[in-house]
Amino acid sequence: MGTRVWGCWQGVLSTALLYGSLALFTSILHNVFLLYYVEMFVSIYKIDKISFWVGETVFLIWNSLNDPLFGWLSDRAFLSSPQAGSQITNPEVVLKRLKALATNGPLFAVSFLAFWVAWASPGLQFLLCLCLYDGFLTMVDLHHSALLADLAVSATDRTRLNFHCSVFSALGSFSVFLSYSFWDKEDFYSFRIFCVTLAAFSVLGFFLVSRMLQRRFIKEIHPKQDDASALKELNVGHAPLNHPEKPVTIGQYLKQLSRHRNFMWFVSMNLIQVFHCHFNSNFFPLFLEHLLSDNISASTGSILLGISYIAPHLNNLYFLTLCQRYGVYQVIRWLFMLKLGLSVAMLLAGADHIYLLCVFIASNRVFTEGTCKLLKLVISDLVDEDFVVNRRQQAASALVFGMVALMTKPGQTFAPLIGTWLLCVYTGYDIFERDSVKDSVSGSHVASSSGNPPLRLGCFYMLVFVPITCALLQLVAWSRFTLHGRKLQGIKALRQGAQQGHLIDVKAI
Repeated sequence: MGTRVWGCWQGVLSTALLYGSLALFTSILHNVFLLYYVEMFVSIYKIDKISFWVGETVFLIWNSLNDPLFGWLSDRAFLSSPQAGSQITNPEVVLKRLKALATNGPLFAVSFLAFWVAWASPGLQFLLCLCLYDGFLTMVDLHHSALLADLAVSATDRTRLNFHCSVFSALGSFSVFLSYSFWDKEDFYSFRIFCVTLAAFSVLGFFLVSRMLQRRFIKEIHPKQDDASALKELNVGHAPLNHPEKPVTIGQYLKQLSRHRNFMWFVSMNLIQVFHCHFNSNFFPLFLEHLLSDNISASTGSILLGISYIAPHLNNLYFLTLCQRYGVYQVIRWLFMLKLGLSVAMLLAGADHIYLLCVFIASNRVFTEGTCKLLKLVISDLVDEDFVVNRRQQAASALVFGMVALMTKPGQTFAPLIGTWLLCVYTGYDIFERDSVKDSVSGSHVASSSGNPPLRLGCFYMLVFVPITCALLQLVAWSRFTLHGRKLQGIKALRQGAQQGHLIDVKAI
């Protein structure tokens, strides 16, 4: 008995660790990408303004379309109601996602390297690198996120899987600490070696971990598949939920989605969240340089930068315990209110309180990114509701995640565009002007021209007014979201009942 209990516990721990470790191999690269790609092309490759805007516009289109495109190609077979004798089982779905991770994970790591060596004109390289990198990142993120909804239905199991993702994402954020030590605009060789090392580690990790999960999965699930085959031969099994139907077309699916009110309110809120997260990432170095550089040392700046990337993942571990007690909906609502309160307090305090400013800049990223880490749990709940309401053959997890991205990823492109535009309009400072960039690199502040406030004050107002605006809009949208409490419990019970015998219990893997 003791041996069986120990074996069961070891299985839970090992599978959760392997699933969570996939987040490590993504985060060590993506954090570095978010922090440096704009600076790389603007300050080092000297991309012109037109090429930058054209590249970001094309990237906006591709970034929005590839998620639903890849999700549709992956999950279109799951949209119709189950047909007699042809139901796709959950084990087959999970194995399919693991194989996709084994292939696309290493390719994602290789595409990351294309940013750090000049191999074409700045405008062309900017466009191709962004599209190639985001294509592979989308495949990795879609299938990894979809596994959260496919491996477990209960909030407890999903929280456990998300917990391990947060732990490994926090470990991956240490690449930000290290990157700050290697980043040097005058001598770029060391930073390139650093990026190659990160990519090699990621390639190896994706390949090995996804293969290990596949083997473990096949070993544990194979007996269940044999039993299911035997039942099928005897014409014994679960009755279909509905009569056989024709495959659902993309037009029909979009119509179904447009009637999904919780989905629409969620993506409205999440669009703003994605914008705010990427705004913080893109302009964090600018805020450090123009708000704090004269008052803190370089080592302090490095520590502040690292904390802002690591703390959200560690904080998420605490947020997940709160989610188990109060529910994801309530915790996210509290985080929006906290973001609003801290921003108003910082606005009233002013830009001259350096230590308070340090705390706010770090906490702004921590709580904003912490909210993002919880949203996959909400999307998994939307997967359950979509499955129940539309009587799916299988939960179309990757497709739902993809459609969320279609509606929200434009925020990723809007962040640098709106941020640079606001800075230029309010202060007259243009990051694309060579003289301005040179002044900022040398550490001097761009003085105000006639009628324009100084750059430092402009950065401060951007720092506080963006989160205030985002928080107010998000609180309005989130108040209309109803998939929580008893309604959520009812949806989960219906999905578990409908797929009884076809779901995988994460404890058994």
